[in-house]
Amino acid sequence: MHLSIEALRRLGLDEVWWLVADQNPLKPAQGMVPLLARLATARALVRHPRIRVLDLERRLGTRFTVDTIRALKARFRRTKFVWLMGADNLSQIRHWRRWREIFAALPIAIFARPTYCRTALAALPAHRFARHRLPAAAARRLPDSGPPAWIFLWSILDPHSATQIRQHIRGNRHTA
Repeated sequence: MHLSIEALRRLGLDEVWWLVADQNPLKPAQGMVPLLARLATARALVRHPRIRVLDLERRLGTRFTVDTIRALKARFRRTKFVWLMGADNLSQIRHWRRWREIFAALPIAIFARPTYCRTALAALPAHRFARHRLPAAAARRLPDSGPPAWIFLWSILDPHSATQIRQHIRGNRHTA
């Protein structure tokens, strides 16, 4: 929530869409909470009129980010999209299918995450697209920047991880 609100404020976005995916291809399916349950949990957490929780990958029939972006841009031709992700994903995006096409498709805003910042900024994608990086002071220009364009935004670092939150939720279910 914190990063979504930061993105709305700092990038001047109209909305933030949370794309709840059926299954991350880079993570094991074992132990994954079913999509409908994750959607319900995310929707219960979001209490902001400009943040929408969507299952667009299921609706679009896509599995990989590059295909989802292509489908979104085809369906919403007049919409300017910005991909939001944490520094942890910048560190490992080179393992994503056709990751260079993601950088070429739309502007990307990367948010600092505890323990990942140095690794992320030293990673291959950050070096590969270094000349396309905008300074933090230009954050409001990012949505109108032609890709490839990306920005690294520092903010208050929340030490909680999604894994910790999921474990906490599962633990509370078992004790209730």
